Amino acid sequence: MRKKIAILGSTGSIGKTLLDIISKDPKNFEIILLTADTNYKLLYKQAKKFNVKNLIITNTKKYNLLRTVSKKKNLNIYNSFKNLSRIFKSKVDYTMSSITGINGLEPTLNIIKYSKKIAIANKESIICGWNLIDKELKKNKSQFIPVDSEHFSLWYGLKNLKVKNIENIYLTASGGPFKNISLNKFKSININQALKHPNWKMGKKISIDSATMINKVYEVIEARNIFNIDYKKIKILIHPKSYVHAILKFDNGLTKIIAHDTTMRIPIFNTLYSNNDKRLKSKTIDINTLNNLDLKIVELKRFPMVKLLNFLPSKQSLFETVIVSANDTLVELFLNNKIKFIDIQKKLFKIISKKKYLKFKNKYPKKIQDIVKLNNYVRLKTLENSI
Repeated sequence: MRKKIAILGSTGSIGKTLLDIISKDPKNFEIILLTADTNYKLLYKQAKKFNVKNLIITNTKKYNLLRTVSKKKNLNIYNSFKNLSRIFKSKVDYTMSSITGINGLEPTLNIIKYSKKIAIANKESIICGWNLIDKELKKNKSQFIPVDSEHFSLWYGLKNLKVKNIENIYLTASGGPFKNISLNKFKSININQALKHPNWKMGKKISIDSATMINKVYEVIEARNIFNIDYKKIKILIHPKSYVHAILKFDNGLTKIIAHDTTMRIPIFNTLYSNNDKRLKSKTIDINTLNNLDLKIVELKRFPMVKLLNFLPSKQSLFETVIVSANDTLVELFLNNKIKFIDIQKKLFKIISKKKYLKFKNKYPKKIQDIVKLNNYVRLKTLENSI
């Protein structure tokens, strides 16, 4: 029987990689839903190639353009995720949630009840709304698998093992494009330099987050949430070649090192085929890299964003939403040449140190509206105070 699939964010890098994997094994899959925000041309092309009947495109202008382009093509095209109940009559076997930003939280929450298994690549959802996601997963008995290479590696490394037996986990970071440049040159970093990640091909937003290292801070928060591990047990190591993705040190003296090539194809493939023996062709073990892992402690003068870990409350709160929302806005300002690269970090620390935001360390997100409302407020205030 063909497995039924839904992909939220099918025109992004994660969605395109998943579709490419499915294209190699089309007889075993039926795609029920594809979604996008603005890229209606690629969405339409994907729908034709994979014979998908249900599409959601959230940008109203692009929605109207897609309807015009696809006339008489027997497609169900929607402009909102509120139409999920019209699309799904039963649970699909697998959903990929890869919409970027906090905008991905609500669709992720809403589609869980229609999914037997959901793979989530949306960092902001896991950081800001994990308690809401976890509640829906348990309520609907849906399986969850993380997609980020680091968290997938932790998930894989913990199979048939208990989290309580972990002594420490180590997440690796490449160091991005600025791991070796002189510190006095940070003041003159431009957009093109910040976007040139040495190992990964990523979108602009996540490339900047990687360059500032806040992306790794996010991953620490995700690991805490997903695996319920104390922050004190989570460490970051610089690993320029991005071959090792996670290291797990157990209390019985054993250590697991999870390594794979720098491609998201591997974790995506394994979330799709997690319960069978499907094989993925990959490169042979890189002996030269294994002989020179070059693991190092993070240099805080170079990557001051890592100091954010000292600001985090021990339990999930709305304060994480403050950090994500402020950073998102500051990165947008940098990409629009409104502020300097070093201003992202400086302004972020100034913002989150304000009393009106520190109070959210003691407030717990009870519903999605708590997160959405705070996100909108923080973005507005950050924009007003940063131009």
